[in-house]
Amino acid sequence: MSPLSASDHVVVVGAGLAGWRFVEILRQLGYQGAVTLIGEEAHAPYDRPPLSKQVLSGKWGLEKATLATPEKIERANATLLLGRRAVGLDVGAMSVRLDDDRVVTGTHVVIATGTKARPLSYDSSGPLMTLRTSDDAARLDLVATALDPESVVAIIGGGFVGAEVATSLAARGLRPVVLEAQERPLIAVVGDEASSWLYPLASAAGIEVRTRQRIRDVTIVNKFTVDFHAAPSLEALAVVAAIGSALDLEWLEGSGLTLDNGVVVDENLEAAPRVAALGDVARFVHASGLDQDHIRVEHWQVAADHAWHLAHRWMGEVATPAVPYFWSDQYGKKIQMLGHPRPDDEVVMVSGSAEEMKWLSLYVRANMVTGILALSNPRGLATAKVLLDTLTTIDSARALAPWAS
Repeated sequence: MSPLSASDHVVVVGAGLAGWRFVEILRQLGYQGAVTLIGEEAHAPYDRPPLSKQVLSGKWGLEKATLATPEKIERANATLLLGRRAVGLDVGAMSVRLDDDRVVTGTHVVIATGTKARPLSYDSSGPLMTLRTSDDAARLDLVATALDPESVVAIIGGGFVGAEVATSLAARGLRPVVLEAQERPLIAVVGDEASSWLYPLASAAGIEVRTRQRIRDVTIVNKFTVDFHAAPSLEALAVVAAIGSALDLEWLEGSGLTLDNGVVVDENLEAAPRVAALGDVARFVHASGLDQDHIRVEHWQVAADHAWHLAHRWMGEVATPAVPYFWSDQYGKKIQMLGHPRPDDEVVMVSGSAEEMKWLSLYVRANMVTGILALSNPRGLATAKVLLDTLTTIDSARALAPWAS
């Protein structure tokens, strides 16, 4: 594909991190053509990770999470269409139809619509609070501010968002109770053994986590009552649903793109000629050396890396895919992972211990290192990254031991 020129018009659907960062990098690389950025929310692009951390804990106001300040928007020289939802894509015409029947036509289209919080309601509850958007954070902050110290807040779901919400609410003097359906939180992400190493973090931080919880109903009479199938009920003054995310791909049906748990893209992040997908919505090619899979990763760094990769690619520069990476700050500790291991890969702790709550472990499949997981050991993780640069056996990794240098 020829590099973008001043006669091009790039239409970006999705004004989150991936979409906004892509626009910024295009301009930094010298792109002089038109850019239109379409966002469903009325807010200027903002960063989501601080919502469950600094904002909810009361350390930041929402304005500090803004990515696109007026000055940055002016420098980006982009047309922002905010508060508008894309409802259709015509790949042949390279046009995006909006919910007000407006049609935006360009020469290239980028899909960066991310995901939404998975909604949750029970027969007696109606929709429960979630945390995904700036408006969600503002609402939850108002609720938390109105509660007395030690008030119980039930959090349904013990994954990354649930744990981060619990941590922030505890920092405000509230008493979160995390209700997890699985045997342990994060077991589907990090695997059985690693999840057992992470499980004690909550209790060490003074936060209650209840596992294998089967909720029957949530009722509201002055306060919330969470009823279970086989356990005593729990009374709470607020309930937050943190059960994961959901894709919105309906607007792309009939577009001709391949939709399969995301927008399927090639190694260049393209779903069709001059049409790309980035971040949470993209099902992209990941080559580990052992195999090649199409995967979808819902983490900040992957969205940022996708934006960098596509901008350089479309400007005619060489772009090497980055190793997938994520982090989560929860229960006073930092969890970090490099690579994309499978939950059933063997996991070997090579530094530290579960008892001291500082360690580094390697995932292994077919005797090769497939990923690195660290707890409160960022330096060890950074030095061990070399193990993923090429195929490395577990024996070679132990002999090299870069984490100990």
